[in-house]
Order: sequence, then C-alpha cells, then structure tokens
Amino acid sequence: MKILEIRRHSIRSPQGDHLNQSGVELARLVGQNIGPFDRVVTSTLPRAFETAIAMGFAVDDQSALLSTYGRDVEKEAPWPLSFADYAEVIQAGGASTKYASKLAKYYAGIMNFISESRSALVINHGGVVELGVVGCLPGFDFSSWGGSVEYCEGARLFWDVDKFVKAEVLRVSR
Repeated sequence: MKILEIRRHSIRSPQGDHLNQSGVELARLVGQNIGPFDRVVTSTLPRAFETAIAMGFAVDDQSALLSTYGRDVEKEAPWPLSFADYAEVIQAGGASTKYASKLAKYYAGIMNFISESRSALVINHGGVVELGVVGCLPGFDFSSWGGSVEYCEGARLFWDVDKFVKAEVLRVSR
C-alpha cells in the first residue's frame, strides 16, 4: 500500500508570505516525526515550500493547483469548514466538486509516480487540504475528524492498486 500525507503549511505572520520563527520551529518538530518521502510537492506559495524545507524535505515539484481554490469555491465553501462540511458541499456538484476532483486526479498521479509501499508528502493550505482529502474519498465518513486543519495538520491517505481506500486525520499537539 502507498501513503500520501497532505498537510497544511506552518505558521506565518498575519498577511505574511513567509513562515515566521514559530512556523519554522513547528515545521522542524513535525518533520522529525514523519517521512521518509519519495516525492514532496508543495503549492507555489512560499509558506508551503518553506514548510517542507523546515521539515527537512527537499521539494520535488510545485503546483499552482495546490495554491488556492478561487472565488467560486470560496463562495460555496468559505474557509474554515470541517472535513464533514466540505464533504457535504462537494455533494452539491458545483465548483467545489470540480476542484476536489482535480485535486484527487492530481494526487492519483503522485501515487502512480511512487513505488509500492512508499510515501509522498503534499503541503498546501487550509481549505485545499480538506477539499483534496474529501475529493479522494467520496462516501467516507468524516464526522469524527473535527474541525478544519491547523498549522502542519492534515491527513494520511492510503492507496491500494488504483484508488485511495482509507485515511486518518493528522493533528498536531501544541
């Protein structure tokens, strides 16, 4: 089975593009307890790239798809929402559904890139994390997962043969 970890970036100063010192320290702490990864992908925004580096991982690729989901999705699903709330929005079939589907296809491509029993890491942003996870697991019960992801939190998804089959939420104690 292959594993994909999807995590939110670390702490930045309000309205800042880059991690602050607390963000670097949090990412270092989280990075000590995860990995190794055969592929690391981030959004194109500096805070996502910097999070991967602070965690101790070289970045293999960046994608604008992971950077923001746009106004139409924001209207349907204003961040922050819980995983369960995003799942409900995705069932409506609008812009959020299309975006979550694009993320799921992108993540499937990452899984097809890595070898069996290996792992990949994706670092992106609040809302993008939840929509991507929900898009990968239609019909999954997210009711026990709690609210939106905080800094460096996310989910671990398990890929078997040609699809994601289960997941677990990843929370960070502070």
